Amino acid sequence: MFTTLRSLARAQESVLKSYGSAVLRHRCYATLDKCASPPSKGLILGIYRDEDDMFDTGTFTPAGARYNEALTNGRLLDLIRLAGPIPKRGEVRVFYDLEPTFKAVAVCGLGSDCLGYESAEKLDESKEAIRFATASGCRELQKLETNFIYVEDMGHAESAAEGAHMGVWVNQQLKKPNKRWFVPHCQLHVDPAIPCDSDGWRIGVLKAEAQNLARQLQEMPSNLMTPTTFAQNVVQLLANSGVNVEVKVRSWAEAHGMSSFLAVAKGSCEPPIFLELSYYGAGSKEPPIVLVGQGNTFDSGGLCAKTCDDMQPMRGDMSGAACVVAACRAIASLNLPVNIRGLIPLCEHMIGCNAMKPGDVIAMKNGKSIEVVNADCEGPLVLVDALLYAETFGPKFIVDVSTASEHVTDSFGKVCSAVFTNSEQLWQRIKNAGIHTGDRVWRLPLWDYFTEQLRSVEHVDVQNVGRGVGGEPCSHAAFLREFLPCGQWMHIDAHNVMTTEGRDYPYLREGMAGRPTRTLIEFIAQGACKQDTCGQKPRH
Repeated sequence: MFTTLRSLARAQESVLKSYGSAVLRHRCYATLDKCASPPSKGLILGIYRDEDDMFDTGTFTPAGARYNEALTNGRLLDLIRLAGPIPKRGEVRVFYDLEPTFKAVAVCGLGSDCLGYESAEKLDESKEAIRFATASGCRELQKLETNFIYVEDMGHAESAAEGAHMGVWVNQQLKKPNKRWFVPHCQLHVDPAIPCDSDGWRIGVLKAEAQNLARQLQEMPSNLMTPTTFAQNVVQLLANSGVNVEVKVRSWAEAHGMSSFLAVAKGSCEPPIFLELSYYGAGSKEPPIVLVGQGNTFDSGGLCAKTCDDMQPMRGDMSGAACVVAACRAIASLNLPVNIRGLIPLCEHMIGCNAMKPGDVIAMKNGKSIEVVNADCEGPLVLVDALLYAETFGPKFIVDVSTASEHVTDSFGKVCSAVFTNSEQLWQRIKNAGIHTGDRVWRLPLWDYFTEQLRSVEHVDVQNVGRGVGGEPCSHAAFLREFLPCGQWMHIDAHNVMTTEGRDYPYLREGMAGRPTRTLIEFIAQGACKQDTCGQKPRH
């Protein structure tokens, strides 16, 4: 019998060969197309629960209650209660084949329905719970390779969109296509019987995509993200976005007297690049907001070299640049009525035969001299020329984003960025923006005490590291202020929030975090929002 089967198989094989491989492939593909399953759909719903009451039986959001009653005849809530305790904040229960529309329904815990702004935490806990819930639910359905995930707004569509889109993002550009995670398409669940905020959802998607873009730029290895390739990527990313990109080379920087920036760059064989972004959303007479982003595509520490462990995440030392690029694209997509100038000095800080040395003195364009005490404190040195150049635009105000001091982590861990500013108005706006986005900030002092430490020697005007013990982030901010044009200014030190372990903010996977991109966008949007129009329909 086995002999007969083998002979039949050989005969069939010869027949197939006679038809040719093209016919065989056509038949195989036709069979696969016929058997392929249709795109699957999943639904994310929210449920409230008083976490201090173990007997709380849970309350659906309006969209959840509508789905439970209209499409499952109350079966969904019964199943949730049978499955055990009602999900706590961030917990998820997944149910299958409740009705024909959705293959799977993920019910996500939102905590108490009384959550809101917590003054002690400087956080809107309700919005943060929504981000946590939607990210957790979408990831559960992502594991099931659900093609389309419909997310209800849970009371704040913007936060729901942010959690969903940031939660499913995975850094996998450099993996083989067949080894990559499945990434679903997330969209707003619309029930005609319930009002939904489609504008809020769109805003949340744009903010989340901006932060994901910053994460993508941060994650690229430094051999694939040199100053030149960063500039090329930015040109491609911002093409047709409404943001103009000008790429300046070393000779331009030399002609503009950017001696500090070039001193940091000269240790590397990679040529430095200076990017200038411009967006015009207001009239030509409106002064621009200048955004400055530190763009060290790698930081070895120079001749004052870092340890191997400290160098490992330093591909992300261009986080300020990534944040500014992503924010500019989002601002243009939102059509905000502001003018923006983005200034991004890009270079590598390497150990080379021409690298700057401790004891070197740099003559600046404004007449001041800088002594390099520690070559590893190069972040402020990269920024000062951009601050001086910003004066040519007559800015409304200047905001710089950098990863200047690793010692911010000692104070704040991963919880918030450090902010230094000479303007109470800018501080209040950035603080409110952080409350709204959940990506908080905290103000540190710009006292003259730190300035005097930098000026404490007779032979130069200022040193890049001051005398005294501690206070490095404050010293860096005081150093930048020495080269600041007149007007309002804010310095954001985001070194400590550059990376995440995946537990600090549950909607961000382990790796580069892309912070504080959404807070910067919200900060600009709050200033652009006119009082007479925003008062009619508040988003927050």
